[in-house]
Amino acid sequence: QVQLVESGGGLVQAGGSLRLSCTASGRMLSTNAMGWFRQAPGKERGFVAAINWNGGSTSYGDSVKGRFTISRDNAKNMVYLQMNSLKPEDTAVYYCAGRYYGASSSSARDYSYWGQGTQVTVSS
Repeated sequence: QVQLVESGGGLVQAGGSLRLSCTASGRMLSTNAMGWFRQAPGKERGFVAAINWNGGSTSYGDSVKGRFTISRDNAKNMVYLQMNSLKPEDTAVYYCAGRYYGASSSSARDYSYWGQGTQVTVSS
């Protein structure tokens, strides 16, 4: 059973930065595409960023383009989300997700396993 664990969330002022990390137990992530999604109170879970199995292809939600960067280190079995120029509207629980295919996707339905989430709060 694959378990994903996110870390790195917290409280930050607007304009600040955070780096989220995601690691897996029970499975190597090196052949799986990975994604980050977020969910704010009262809203649906939305796409943030995705990366294919070898890091050669990335994609981002419109609201985070140019501010967030997804990356991975397959040797360490880690996926990261660098978040810069944070805004109050970025406040949400951020989830790491994986799929059993190498190609990434922006649809949450394409991901098979999920972490428990980490809270990111951006104050104005």
